[in-house]
Amino acid sequence: MLVGYVSDERYLAVGDVLVEFEREGESVAVVRSTPRGAVYADLEPGPYRVSLCCSGYGAKSVEMVTDAAQPYQFRLLSDCLLGYVWPKWVRSGERSEFRVHAVEPYHLSVWRYGYRKEHVRDIGWFDEHGPRATMQVTPDGDYAQTGVEWNKRGYDNPHHTQFVTGPERSGLYYLHAKGESGAFFSFPWIVAPAAPRAKIAVICSNINWNAYNNFGGRSNYIHPEGLPAAPPLNARLDLERYQKTGFSGFRYPNDHYPPISFERPEIGCHVPEQTQVTDPIAGRQASHLAPAEWRTLGWLEREGFEYDLYAESHLHFGQLDLDRYRVLIASVHPEYVTVPMFDRIKSWVHERGGRFLYLGANGYSCEVEFLDAGTMRCKTQMMKEDETGYLVDPTDPACYESRMQMVHEPDGSLLGVTCSALGLMTGAPYRVIKPDHWVFAGTGLREGDLFGAASLQERCPGGASGHEMDRISRYAPPGTELLAKGLNPENGGAEMACYETPSGGAVFAASSITWPAALLVDPHVSRITANVLSRYLGE
Repeated sequence: MLVGYVSDERYLAVGDVLVEFEREGESVAVVRSTPRGAVYADLEPGPYRVSLCCSGYGAKSVEMVTDAAQPYQFRLLSDCLLGYVWPKWVRSGERSEFRVHAVEPYHLSVWRYGYRKEHVRDIGWFDEHGPRATMQVTPDGDYAQTGVEWNKRGYDNPHHTQFVTGPERSGLYYLHAKGESGAFFSFPWIVAPAAPRAKIAVICSNINWNAYNNFGGRSNYIHPEGLPAAPPLNARLDLERYQKTGFSGFRYPNDHYPPISFERPEIGCHVPEQTQVTDPIAGRQASHLAPAEWRTLGWLEREGFEYDLYAESHLHFGQLDLDRYRVLIASVHPEYVTVPMFDRIKSWVHERGGRFLYLGANGYSCEVEFLDAGTMRCKTQMMKEDETGYLVDPTDPACYESRMQMVHEPDGSLLGVTCSALGLMTGAPYRVIKPDHWVFAGTGLREGDLFGAASLQERCPGGASGHEMDRISRYAPPGTELLAKGLNPENGGAEMACYETPSGGAVFAASSITWPAALLVDPHVSRITANVLSRYLGE
């Protein structure tokens, strides 16, 4: 009978795994998994203790009950170095537990990521008396829903729990894990202030980081509708993402999508040990997740703007009081948002004079809901269930502008802009449209001049208008001004825009994911952003 399948932390099939079944203390079968990870064994129905072993993966034993109608999902974890803190966002003085997976002794330290990487302190070396006892074990099944639950199995001794306290200074911190072999892994930790200190609040897009995190085999882009019964062998050949056109995984009603846990390592947020803030951003995921947002923070510190840092979770759960700040900044790719977050920012801007710098693109275009503090669900339907057409197309007045509009209201009613697929995954400079506007003060730019050709982003090189771009929304508030436009193909360049509200509020939209990657290397992008920030601060 088909007992189940064996897969790794990416939900890829693992073949040639040695599998032993025991019942009442006796070994009753020893088999190997097929190339597609399938485990076949001639077994009687009932409970078994199953042990799995394969070179390159951590061995484990589990208790399971055979079910011919429901193949069991055995999950193995690769021999590597990984980690995360839990919770991933705290306030100064609060503590998180660090949870590290290693198959060798490793050293752990805390660093603050600003204009420079600042070593905060060493936590120490970690090893155990038992062989490979710093190795973690993942649950079986779809643990993208539940979390990896590290430090729970074999950590009954209270001395084995491992905590670190949030430093007094707010900021983006990273924990550096380095093994004896030289293996290195870094993972982010968002530390908000115990009480507001600066005039500027910056929010990290931790919801977006989680939506793109496919550790465990699922994200909002890989198997968003749930894990298939059998793990893929070859992603290009087996994943629906690559076998159908468009966003076919986004065709289901919003209540169809299983939850996604924050309690997982975030490989896409890893920053190499020697990388500095002014270095190019290498890699696919790093270009729009925490490593790219680090460039915004580095620029703020280089220019002397003090800020308090928060996670989006802080805003959702009421731990960020916008009325204590003059300016709010979101950057790079804040795609996902809860309704309470959206409404709090909009009312702060439109009713109470808040000023918002939106230094990114494809922002607040999809609603998520929190099921608890560590679990979210994306409301991600974009097309009809029969795949005959799109429900979301910002260039078609007959369609919704965004997924957010389908469930709440247009993102353009807050941002003034909305994302378009035109020019997608390209990079280009901007062309000045309104040179006399105050955002261009001191730049020397004239109408038709180009700026923003330099960028640290290597995924979509070519300029500050890139990767994904926004255009002015048909729901933009009155008085929204188009200031500059990117020269990307298909007339899809980012439309840099701004508007002011009768309450004294204001929004500036850079409308490009690659804008923050240009801040530290393009003088015009830097000056424009500084002009906006200084004006919004009243300086």
